[in-house]
Amino acid sequence: MAIEIISCDQGSDSWLRARAGIPTASMFATVMASGRGGGESKTRAKYMRQLAGEIITGKPIEGYSNHHMERGHEMEPEARDLYAFATDTAPEIVGFVRNGNKGCSPDSLIGANGMLEIKTKLPDLLIECLERDDFPPEHRAQCQGALWVAEREWIDITVYWPGMPVFIKRAYRDKDFISKLADDVDQFNDELAALVERVRSYQPSNQKEAA
Repeated sequence: MAIEIISCDQGSDSWLRARAGIPTASMFATVMASGRGGGESKTRAKYMRQLAGEIITGKPIEGYSNHHMERGHEMEPEARDLYAFATDTAPEIVGFVRNGNKGCSPDSLIGANGMLEIKTKLPDLLIECLERDDFPPEHRAQCQGALWVAEREWIDITVYWPGMPVFIKRAYRDKDFISKLADDVDQFNDELAALVERVRSYQPSNQKEAA
């Protein structure tokens, strides 16, 4: 399946349509989640129902936004400029990358093999990143998933807050993690297809009795 790079503004109607009905990297941690005792995850089930609704109606669900997300969107250009200066690179802004029945929204592509993910964190959380000096584990599924979707070799995460030192850390493809992720996404998509089929074939109970 060929990779499709879609030029659009993230958060726009075009972006919402591009990602409708397929699991995306920002939600891969949810796709991989299990509930207590290894049972079903409620957030995973809800996400599946949301995608099923998009497939059945042919329309994307309105994107969720909150203060933190809006803040990150506003700070992203400055963080990207700082990253470009620090690394002497020219980040390429793209809207959405689709690869079959999965996708991602990278904050930039870097050269032929790299990607950039930008996060804004409050100063105390950024200090935690600086002192830990490791790739933030809470973003592992998203970033490794983006490498898998876009078929790239490495990704830099930039954590930013105005007036604070910028944190930049690189991660390379983790083949074992991506293999597990691929299995989980395939399973999720199989369950999603089955859910869509059940909903499309649904009949009210009185109609079933009449038939």
